[in-house]
Amino acid sequence: MSLQDCGIPEPQDDGAGPAPAGEPGPARRGRPRSEAAEQAIFDAAIELLEGGTPLAELSIEKLARTAGVGKATIYRRWPGKEELFVELLRSVELPDPVLPGTSVRDDFVALLESIRQRGLAKRTSALLHNVFSQMQLYPKLWDAYHHTVIEPRRRLGLDAVRRGMERGEIRADLDVELVSDLFTGPLLIRTVIRPGGTLEPGLAERIVDTVLEGLRPRT
Repeated sequence: MSLQDCGIPEPQDDGAGPAPAGEPGPARRGRPRSEAAEQAIFDAAIELLEGGTPLAELSIEKLARTAGVGKATIYRRWPGKEELFVELLRSVELPDPVLPGTSVRDDFVALLESIRQRGLAKRTSALLHNVFSQMQLYPKLWDAYHHTVIEPRRRLGLDAVRRGMERGEIRADLDVELVSDLFTGPLLIRTVIRPGGTLEPGLAERIVDTVLEGLRPRT
């Protein structure tokens, strides 16, 4: 399949001819073609979703037609639309936080603040709100998102708890997963179960400090 078949233009001759030996050629401008095609596919998905196309009707054929690429261009990047949607969501969501590792408090303040910011973003982004309201109706898509996005974020919290236990900041006789849930649960309630719950600045610090009061080693 040619580049034109994929909707990607061939590079154009700028008329300058080849560079003399030993001299650099003309600088390339714009994105590499593969990156430009990927962005065109993402833009097409966003356009269709924001235009009201349900996830169930957002086929690879429709995406390819809207993006101006061939279906093979999409399938070379993603095995199916579930994987494409997950990567699309990752591209428009806030990046995962980098935990400082200096203390269990610092780690969970950073982690919870990222959850708070994501909650705010979902409230203000029509795209995120639309996709998440539909996504859980499609088990294959939800499973792909859970495996590639939610689980890695959950592991951040579990690792932070283990570090806190090793340093003596948290009682070592507690269940690691339960402790992580105690930290993240209040914010998940406000962002998922109670989407109208307040997400004011400083909430992450208040939750972490409150939970830590009950988790510190007994003297």
